[in-house]
Amino acid sequence: ARTSASSDDSLVTMKKTVGFVEGTAIVLGIVVGSGIFLSPAGVAVNSGSVGLSLVIWALCGIFSTLGALSFAELGTTIPRSGGDYLYILEIFGPFWAFMRIWIELTVIRPASHAIIALTLSYYVVQINCIITPQIVIRLISLLSVGILTWINCRSSELSTRVQQVFTVAKVLALLIVIVMGAVQAVNGKIDNFASSFVFKGTTTDVKKIVLAINAGLWAFSGWNELNYVTDEIKNPARNLPLAVVTSMLITTGLYILVNLAYFTVLSPALAGSGPTAVIFGKLTMGHWSICIPIFVALCCFGGINGSIFTSSRLFYIGACEGHLPSIMGMINLKNLTPTPSIIVIGLISAVYMVTENVFLLINYVNFVYFLSMGFTIIGLILLRIKQPQMERPLKLPLIVPIIAASLCMLTGVVSFVISPVESGIGLAMVLTSVPVYIVAVKMKKPVRLVQTYESLTVFLQCMTNCVAEEI
Repeated sequence: ARTSASSDDSLVTMKKTVGFVEGTAIVLGIVVGSGIFLSPAGVAVNSGSVGLSLVIWALCGIFSTLGALSFAELGTTIPRSGGDYLYILEIFGPFWAFMRIWIELTVIRPASHAIIALTLSYYVVQINCIITPQIVIRLISLLSVGILTWINCRSSELSTRVQQVFTVAKVLALLIVIVMGAVQAVNGKIDNFASSFVFKGTTTDVKKIVLAINAGLWAFSGWNELNYVTDEIKNPARNLPLAVVTSMLITTGLYILVNLAYFTVLSPALAGSGPTAVIFGKLTMGHWSICIPIFVALCCFGGINGSIFTSSRLFYIGACEGHLPSIMGMINLKNLTPTPSIIVIGLISAVYMVTENVFLLINYVNFVYFLSMGFTIIGLILLRIKQPQMERPLKLPLIVPIIAASLCMLTGVVSFVISPVESGIGLAMVLTSVPVYIVAVKMKKPVRLVQTYESLTVFLQCMTNCVAEEI
């Protein structure tokens, strides 16, 4: 495979630019997005009480950490970029891997970028406090994705530096919210934490509890994405698991503290009545509440940057394995970045910004995401059984991946049961990969078509100054 990184500057290959700090910043930058400013509403209104809300946030953190640890073992056992796509390819074969990367390329990743970019735009226009036409909001979204696409094409070092800066900004933003909550607590606003109230109103409706957990898990999504860039991590056997564990512990701690801050002035009903952070800011920060939209915009910008960085490597690996157009498996001669993959994901994301139903698309494939994560972790368990002799720099107690896989599969199945229509549509989207795989990957092509394809690839190589990676 053409995915090896090298320290030889004479080779046309992506370099190892991601250390412990950069890796931690990537995970934090992706996970800590707009979710912590928006998801608390879904958790609070569905859980019904302060106590259950906090329990759910802690459980979501534990769940995500177990999954991230399982992926860290996979990443050190199979030390190549590509994440769950590559692990599924290695363990279960090319068809299942193609199905995974197809739905990631066509729906999950671009729709996620579109949602985050549109969220960024909504909060940017709130800073000016004026009514803004939808076309302006969409143009801001396109501009943000365009800028980040250029940054990622320009330099891996530049994109990781941008990620570090915006990760620091995100953490500072959350710390400000936490400090404001602490000020409220010192001033005596702790009624919501009284023993007689903390679990008052707790729901017993299983469906609502599941919806609350799903809202919390959405705020933690992205814990698997550092595995997409394993080839670019310095000493991955050490830095991959260390960065993942550190970032998840920081994230879980911050999320719980932020929700404690919210509940100093908000009841679960009020917290669920709109964007939680905005309501909190208006009640505690006065004129300075304008900072909240800025915080959310910063989180969104950093989240998109990290996601473009990691997903472009995923699609690059998919092209190298023959599952995506070969031009996407090439890198820029000057910048040593997977420029074609970055451009493709940027263009598809831009297309999704013109549809009004982009949020529905994520709901359609949400259950698929969790099932694929569980499927991948089951692969880790199978590797333990079938190839016990493999070198494993990180070897978790077997109970960890068993619990993580079970929770992922259960979440996916429950999501399907609760939303069968939406999940059925999502399943239909996934199944479109079957005819595409047969026609584009397995079927022998006519000579004329192959020649045309090769000519187009050469043309695109010249346009992007890209070649296949050297090893």
